[in-house]
Amino acid sequence: MGKPLSLITPLVLSIFILMFMKCSSCPAHQKQSLLHFKASILTIFNSSNSSSETSFFSLDSWDSTSDCCNWERVICSPRTREITALYLDSLLLMPSDQPIVVDSRILDPVFRIRSLMFLDVSLNNIQGEISGEGLANLSKLVHLDMRQNGLVGSIPRQVFHLRFLRFLDLSSNSLKGGLSGEVGRLGNLRTCKLDENFLGGDIPAEIGNLTKLQQFSVRQNQFSGGIPDSILDLKELEVLDLRSNQLVMQIPREIGSLSNISTLALSKNFFTGVIPPSIRNLSKLETLRLEDNRFSGDIPAWLFDMESLKNLFLGGNQMIWNNNVKIVPKCLLSQLSLKSCKIAGEIPEWISTQKNLDFLELSDNELTGRFPLWLSEMEVGSILLSDNRLTGSIPSRLFQSLSLSILALSRNNFSGELPENIGEANEIMILMLSGNNFSGPIPKSIADIYRLLLLDLSGNKFSGNTFPIFDPDGLLAYVDLSSNELSGDIPVSFCTETKILALGNNKFSGKLPRNFTNMNQLEHLDLHDNNITGEYPEFLSQMSSLQVLNLRNNSLHGSLPSKSFSNQSNLRILDLSNNNLGGSIPSELGNLMGMIETPSTSSLTTDMFTFSIEFKDLIVNWKKAIRGLSSRRLDIYSLLDLSNNKFSGNIPSSLGNLKGLKLLSISNNRLSGNIPQSFGDLESVETLDLSNNNISGVIPQSFTRLKQLSVLDVSNNKLSGRIPQGGQMDLMNVLNYFANNSGLCGVQIGVKCPDDQLTPEADEEGDDSEKEPWFLWKGALIGFSLGFVFSVLMAFLGGYFVLPPPPKPKYHSVKYRL
Repeated sequence: MGKPLSLITPLVLSIFILMFMKCSSCPAHQKQSLLHFKASILTIFNSSNSSSETSFFSLDSWDSTSDCCNWERVICSPRTREITALYLDSLLLMPSDQPIVVDSRILDPVFRIRSLMFLDVSLNNIQGEISGEGLANLSKLVHLDMRQNGLVGSIPRQVFHLRFLRFLDLSSNSLKGGLSGEVGRLGNLRTCKLDENFLGGDIPAEIGNLTKLQQFSVRQNQFSGGIPDSILDLKELEVLDLRSNQLVMQIPREIGSLSNISTLALSKNFFTGVIPPSIRNLSKLETLRLEDNRFSGDIPAWLFDMESLKNLFLGGNQMIWNNNVKIVPKCLLSQLSLKSCKIAGEIPEWISTQKNLDFLELSDNELTGRFPLWLSEMEVGSILLSDNRLTGSIPSRLFQSLSLSILALSRNNFSGELPENIGEANEIMILMLSGNNFSGPIPKSIADIYRLLLLDLSGNKFSGNTFPIFDPDGLLAYVDLSSNELSGDIPVSFCTETKILALGNNKFSGKLPRNFTNMNQLEHLDLHDNNITGEYPEFLSQMSSLQVLNLRNNSLHGSLPSKSFSNQSNLRILDLSNNNLGGSIPSELGNLMGMIETPSTSSLTTDMFTFSIEFKDLIVNWKKAIRGLSSRRLDIYSLLDLSNNKFSGNIPSSLGNLKGLKLLSISNNRLSGNIPQSFGDLESVETLDLSNNNISGVIPQSFTRLKQLSVLDVSNNKLSGRIPQGGQMDLMNVLNYFANNSGLCGVQIGVKCPDDQLTPEADEEGDDSEKEPWFLWKGALIGFSLGFVFSVLMAFLGGYFVLPPPPKPKYHSVKYRL
């Protein structure tokens, strides 16, 4: 009897262990939901045809044979083994110009895991609407993070029934509010002018149902309307972030009743009125961001009595600093921004009491005097004082700082030479000193600042022909030395990572150096208004990353070799105007993909600099006027300017391939032949300038397809025939733009064509005899008058009376406005 029992005991024990292991594993249906989710992600990744730059955060541990509680990004309850938290953020990393679109339905399997308390699906480019039914299943949810996706539509009503929710972040999407919010509170909305962009809808009033909410962020969406009063029901709220929407009206007067608020961020909206006095009751408030709204009145002095306050951003409003009020702060600020507040006089000395200050912005005020020595000794990390009237030199003590990372002093009246020890501030990442009166050589020690990303010394009086030699392996991405008095050979001793190089409007001479090809990341090269000589070099074709090339107003000569553009598919702005280039226009220009397809998403280097400095605009001759194209949206423009050279021969029909071009100018050359019919395919062109050549024939009828055309200049050629009618061509009626051709006619210039025939009115029986005398006498008189006017017009437009040619467009430099 003993032996059978001894055999049974291990068997029972094994069964017990198996049952325990099964009970200690995550539920099978939850595991299947996650495996379904993984399969969907893999399908999207494998079908994306993405480049090698795209990577997928492996979910290798998600295996059907293992316990899902042991998987990466998964947390289970120790007691029930049910899944309680999923960290599904940043699953796909991809270049910004090659996003992989992820449909929001991919989350459906995740929404079946009803035990979830924590869900993070941020930074995944999930597009579409949020599933209200899916979120309704997650009734235990405490933390929901869906920021930085592509979500659209409104916040589902089911979200406002998640009674345990403490954290809700929906920022950086394209969400709009519902129109069923507290319309009653917005009774005066009819008196508030809203433009057509305010179509997002209100933040739903149901937000007040989430009484346990501690953090709420819908920053950078499309909400409009006012802040609902129901927000005041969120007594546990600590962070309220509504930045970068289209919100209007005033902040609720009783906002100060939210006693737990530590961060109140409402910047970049359209709020009006004054700062509510109740804010002074927020004893835990550390961060107040109200910049870039439409607040008015004086900046309240009581803000500086709030002992808890650490970060204060008030600039960019209609508020005014009372220069007569003496400030004795009780707070210790880390960040202070008072840009555009009409602060006058010297930099306020009370700032010297802020020993923890790391960020100071006083740009666009009325500050005078010198850069104070006490400020240079404070170890402030970021100092932004651009657009003031400050004078004198920069104290060398400033560059002994161990903390200085951003220094922006552009557009003041600083003068003198830069201190030789500038390179000692080796933490500087952004150095912007443009638009001052600095002179002398550029200190060589600048090259010692290894972390330097952006260097702007433009618009000064720097001189000399020797330049700092930067480490090729350095980080310098943006260099602007334009509009100075620099001379000698063109400097090329920059980093291989340099993306924007602006050296225009100096006194550089000589040929274009081959060493430019060492900067294999270069996107913008600007050398306008120098004295560069020699022929257009073929080695520029090796710079495949170039998007903008500006060599305007130099002394280049010779022809354009066709191979020069063989590898420049990214080139979308090419300005070679005002040189001595000759020969024929290469037909290969018609193969430049950057001018055929204009990018729809921004890939500009300037996007990496997200602080509040505006970059310089690209100044061009746009529609016969000097205009600036925003550098932050430069990706939407495609321009080709070959004007004021000596190009000859026929116009290549291949230029008609450039469907992305917004401006094409080949004026003031020696071109002949006909206008290609293919120019009717330039579907994006807004300005087309063919003036001052020897072009003959007719204006192609295909021009009627140019739906974006607003400026057409064909003056001073040998064109003849009827100007096409239809579409935008009916609006091309500026006489000067058709002047001095041999035989143009058409309604646009009021000249009838020879084949025009009058259509006689149909005669009616019985009435002709009565009207005949009037027709003969009156008609003859009118006909004589019209004939005289017509003859004068024909003589005028036929060359007997010659209109003066239109004024030459002024040529100007590319500038990136900061």
